[in-house]
Amino acid sequence: MIPKIIDLQSNKLVGLSQEMSLMDNKTPELWKAFRQRSKEITNRSSDDFISLQVYPLDYFQEFSPVKKYIKWACVEVEDFGAVPEEMNSLVLKGGLYAVFNYKGTAQNAQTFFQYIYGEWIPKSDYNLDDRPHFEVLGAKYKNNDPDSEEEVWIPIKAK
Repeated sequence: MIPKIIDLQSNKLVGLSQEMSLMDNKTPELWKAFRQRSKEITNRSSDDFISLQVYPLDYFQEFSPVKKYIKWACVEVEDFGAVPEEMNSLVLKGGLYAVFNYKGTAQNAQTFFQYIYGEWIPKSDYNLDDRPHFEVLGAKYKNNDPDSEEEVWIPIKAK
């Protein structure tokens, strides 16, 4: 599993966010709420949806399934001129990302992520960077379907 290394430019995102942990995973509720309101966002720059995580600095050094992070259900927009009420905006800072393709269900992703964080990153020329991690849910994404495909973007910096 070899990722593409991409130098991403900054992007503007609009959506809903919520604090959660792996043990108190509120992802389905967050996405249900966002999907019901996503048509209110009139200035989208892509048809893709983005699932984004903002982790605290020490999240990966001392991993614990009860450690909290911020999860976003969002889309990319042209500008912040028309952010719907009760939605939030976020500037995704640019930089290097390792982009992996994942095929399968969220329930089966643990081995995939263990490989990235436990094998690929330690053996690569990169360290994790302190920027959001995200998944692009494009045309081939099908929720809870084993044939679902998505891109997994991991922020990296040279060692």
